[in-house]
Amino acid sequence: MSSLRLINIDKSFGKTAVLKNINLEVEEGEFVVFVGPSGCGKSTMLRIIAGLEDATSGTIEIADQVVNDVPPAKRGIGMVFQSYALFPHLNVRDNLALGLKQSKEDKQLIDERVKESSRILHLDPYLERFPAQLSGGQRQRVAIGRAIARHPKLFLFDEPLSNLDAALRMSTRVEIANLHRQIDTTMIYVTHDQIEAMTLADRIVVLRDGVVEQVGTPMELYNNPVNQFVAGFLGLPSMNFLPAEQIGSKQGATAGIRPEHLVFGESGPIDATVVYVEQLGGDTNVIVKLAAGAELTARLFGQHKYSVGDKVKVAVDEDNIYLFDADGKRIR
Repeated sequence: MSSLRLINIDKSFGKTAVLKNINLEVEEGEFVVFVGPSGCGKSTMLRIIAGLEDATSGTIEIADQVVNDVPPAKRGIGMVFQSYALFPHLNVRDNLALGLKQSKEDKQLIDERVKESSRILHLDPYLERFPAQLSGGQRQRVAIGRAIARHPKLFLFDEPLSNLDAALRMSTRVEIANLHRQIDTTMIYVTHDQIEAMTLADRIVVLRDGVVEQVGTPMELYNNPVNQFVAGFLGLPSMNFLPAEQIGSKQGATAGIRPEHLVFGESGPIDATVVYVEQLGGDTNVIVKLAAGAELTARLFGQHKYSVGDKVKVAVDEDNIYLFDADGKRIR
């Protein structure tokens, strides 16, 4: 059974088209991540699924039921926002219970659901605390717990980790992944962060300018991007692009090479000069300028002692060169 189906979804604000003919099917229990640059339409798409925005045209189905005219509270969704949206005058226990109380659920059911959410997210020590007494990560867990307590058919996450520092983003990302394994509920997650997308998703939906560019597993998109945009969006450091003739290729307008596929050695066919070095401990990123003019970033495993101005020979395996035509479509 499909948990979510979007059929020919269009959304315009006045004369501005924000989403263009979106078609997507999400299976029950999947973790799907919408990713793309700012303004690509990913949050608008999430709000349409939630019922917070109306589609200009098209059909939204949740659990095989059309919900275009169903209000948000009746769609069976749990939504977690970038802002925690906790009530400061309520303690953690009451914040977890709030949605169920508003739905006038039985007190015993509310107590059971609050205990369940608290246990899953390790919130038992904080139940009597107020939001001001919690860290950012703890507040986000309470917001997630409030959604869990409703037993939704579908979880919607709108950039939930954006307000956290790097360490908390990583730990909370692990908690969300573990949560999905525990409760096995369909999750739709919006982010601009490709690391979140690559590490959390069963499938990634890449958007640009309101259009779905590609849908697939993280490794499908990384290894087999359909165009130059997807190739450049996923991967850190991002894929190198340069005129194809600068590496001796007679095919395509643009060549793409991932940083980890560049090799430095004494016999490489390409002459280059080091222009910048990033020592990251476990990895070393080296930016070089080719004699033909292009700059490339190489990701080298381990620690390497290169300095600005060093002359190097660069090689790349032919099997790891991507080629794109003048319109950015991948041809190899």
